[in-house]
Amino acid sequence: MHIVVNLDIMMVRRKMSLNELCTRVDITLSTLSMLKNGKCTGIRFTTLAAICEALNCEVADILEFVKEDDPQTNNNNEINKKP
Repeated sequence: MHIVVNLDIMMVRRKMSLNELCTRVDITLSTLSMLKNGKCTGIRFTTLAAICEALNCEVADILEFVKEDDPQTNNNNEINKKP
């Protein structure tokens, strides 16, 4: 089981750049980049709330719980991987 971060998808849907989101949420570019790329191990609720407010979305739009034994999810993850 793991959590998938779909921040990049929401940013594209809202046509918002990483720099613009950083400014609106008031966090560093490197911190937001780590979150976007799934490299961070935690996030404060206040930061998550600020991101949701800036993107006009729900937490579930950004964070997704995935079971590793789910064949459909595993197939999607394989498709999305770059060689």
